[in-house]
Amino acid sequence: MFNRNNIPSMPNPFGSRPDASQRPSQHNYDRAPQQQPPPNRQQGGYDPRMGGGYSDQAPQYGGQPGMPPRRAPPQQQGRGQSENVVQLRPIKSPGGNAFAFGNLAAVCPQDFPSAQGDIYILINGTYVLTARPTSGCQPREIGLTDAQRTWAGITLGPNEIVNVSTYDAFGPNSLYLGNISVEVGFASRKSTDTQYDQDELAAQVIKTFSEQMLAPGQSLLMDYKNIPLRLNVKSVELTDLASIEKQGAGAGQTRSDPQARGFLFNQTKIDFFKDPRSEIKLKPSNRRPAANSIITPDFKFEAMGIGGLDNEFSAIFRRAFASRIFPPGLVDRLGIQHVRGMLLYGPPGTGKTLIARQIGKMLNAREPKVINGPEVLNKYVGASEENIRKLFADAEKEYKEKGDESGLHIIIFDELDAVCKQRGSGAGGGTGVGDSVVNQLLSKLDGVDQLNNILLIGMTNRMDMIDEALLRAGRLEVHMEISLPDEHGRHQILNIHTTKMRTNKIMDTDVDLAELAKVTKNFSGAEISGLVKAASSFAFSRHIKVGTMAGIKDDVENMKVNRSDFINALDEVKPLFGVSEEEITKRINRGIIHYSPFIDNILQQGRLFVNQVRATDNATSMLSVLVHGPPGSGKTALAAKIAIDSEAPFIKLISPGDMIGYSEMQKVQQFDKIFRDAYKSPMSVIVIDNIELLLDWVSVGPRFSNTCLVALKALLEKQPPKDRRLIILATTTERSVMQQLNLRFNQQIAVPNVNKQEELANILKQSSKFEDEDIRRAIGEIQEVTGSKSIGVGIKDVLLGIETATSSGGDDLAGTFASVMTGKIAENL
Repeated sequence: MFNRNNIPSMPNPFGSRPDASQRPSQHNYDRAPQQQPPPNRQQGGYDPRMGGGYSDQAPQYGGQPGMPPRRAPPQQQGRGQSENVVQLRPIKSPGGNAFAFGNLAAVCPQDFPSAQGDIYILINGTYVLTARPTSGCQPREIGLTDAQRTWAGITLGPNEIVNVSTYDAFGPNSLYLGNISVEVGFASRKSTDTQYDQDELAAQVIKTFSEQMLAPGQSLLMDYKNIPLRLNVKSVELTDLASIEKQGAGAGQTRSDPQARGFLFNQTKIDFFKDPRSEIKLKPSNRRPAANSIITPDFKFEAMGIGGLDNEFSAIFRRAFASRIFPPGLVDRLGIQHVRGMLLYGPPGTGKTLIARQIGKMLNAREPKVINGPEVLNKYVGASEENIRKLFADAEKEYKEKGDESGLHIIIFDELDAVCKQRGSGAGGGTGVGDSVVNQLLSKLDGVDQLNNILLIGMTNRMDMIDEALLRAGRLEVHMEISLPDEHGRHQILNIHTTKMRTNKIMDTDVDLAELAKVTKNFSGAEISGLVKAASSFAFSRHIKVGTMAGIKDDVENMKVNRSDFINALDEVKPLFGVSEEEITKRINRGIIHYSPFIDNILQQGRLFVNQVRATDNATSMLSVLVHGPPGSGKTALAAKIAIDSEAPFIKLISPGDMIGYSEMQKVQQFDKIFRDAYKSPMSVIVIDNIELLLDWVSVGPRFSNTCLVALKALLEKQPPKDRRLIILATTTERSVMQQLNLRFNQQIAVPNVNKQEELANILKQSSKFEDEDIRRAIGEIQEVTGSKSIGVGIKDVLLGIETATSSGGDDLAGTFASVMTGKIAENL
């Protein structure tokens, strides 16, 4: 190395950069002039004070601005390790962020007395670093950052010693970095959702580490806009001065061995790749050649028109496309193959087909081939299999010609379950066509002649119907659930579907998309689109002339879609999966009457169980609760109240009345469907009313359906998928029967009858139908007839008695009610 302080002023071959005071972590010295005699070397470094020095004449450079300098001829300069090797003990870097973010090693000034500034050092004969003498290091110590120690394989053990010598970097055969591939990610928990422009990031890397020597495997830390980033050099492309002047900085040979080091200068081209372990977001670089980029350079995610699927898109890209970004040689050295198929599954209307179509637009690939499942089938023998072969014909032809350099061929297979049902299930009308189609597809995806340039994207609502062989690794190995959007996703979708309304100022200012996103629980993307259309129809109706079907009012230009239009649309558009609001509310149409502390305790218990399941840090993902009590005691109403108060996105009621005429297998299929639907929502509540009737249990016989019993037992014990929560509320009047059938529940809630006169008085008072005198007289007459203060009647019978008394039209309201109630009490004796 040479003394930087005595060099006369000369053009900077690395481009215009800040001086040393502005860049504390970088060098700021220029190179030796070509026509000067070499300075003497002392301990491997150049020192102009030791008899050599520089001439006063102006330096001569043969390069152009922004190019590296020409070097002295071979007989004038050397390159490599100096004669003196110092053994130093590694310590943690004492230089703080200036050294960590500048990739600088710290050395003791006494160990390198000739150094007047930053120097190059060679560690263990292999690793070259830039070092800065600092008082923070004691003699015979070298301060290395974590990244440097990891790269060089150095520990901080008490007996660890490294061999260090100054490194003469400016020999006649000095190499430069023409291209480098860098993997970038966040170096700490501090992160941002802002996308990083790769061209700006490359400029910052060159500014920070200019004139440093970099090699494959080297790890760097860089502070970029107050966020620390970790840069891992994956591969380098080296070039010499003659190649740069003749062909440009990009000419050279790719090397990945540790000795393949070169100088970073301002014409080095940098290709960035996202660290798959990091959440950093990179914008596509316009500098990267199109052949190496699978993403269209001018692609914008906003143009896809898809909302609420950010995580899904990230996972799809990581699994299916990340390996295709890297050079084929690197992937070959890893010994892996690209993903050839993925399956998108989930409820209807969640955007599966839209995603598949938009993936083709975002990629530098041919226009995707789109085929619907039923279109494959053909009445002629062998024609269905031929249709499958035609889908892969172009990809096969190109792969034979170009091998791994072949472009990507995307095949989109909608309604995959139509032709890829389980083999042996009789699909295809008993002709075996369905089995043959599956076999043909399997052979093309993962047969003897494997293709590495295809991506098959299948879509289905019924993943359970698809042949298992098609779902294994090597075929449709990526299974991505496109589920119902959450509140944030619904807000994105609403924003997409109302963009033109807002841009053209047709949507009124009282419309709050955040409010709509909150109330549209379990709406799919398609249902949100339908909601916007329905709201628009209400806006249209306000501007139609009365008495006409085609007459339009003159003020149509002032039409606005307002909040009331969306509220009205919510009454028309209902989610396919969600709260069975009408069925649930029917069970509590009379409301919940808090006539006793028992009622408050029951509701409190229900809230406790719901919160137990809802807590994400809790291991309980599924809880079954049996609500038992006498007939008419209000079990179903209380279970429905607990379900509604849970505010779960999915609430479903299973009632015997909805399954009249169902066979045992039809009941089992309905049970299975409801539970599968519940698993699609992050939080679900299923209310099973009169569970003993669903099991066909009767006391005479007795008799029950073993098929339904086994199915319910299995469903009550089956844990929901990951990140899904489920609570099951079952009601019964036959608790002893549940015990006999060994139908177990995690928790139980007992619902009593109205047993005390005080409880009956509270009910009558809350009904607002009776005066205090009427209440006392009615209770007195009941006691006089029954001879007891005990009531022992369900709340349902009490409410029916009140309605009977008030609808009788007589003057003796208390007497009529007492007469009805004594009859009910006698029935229960």
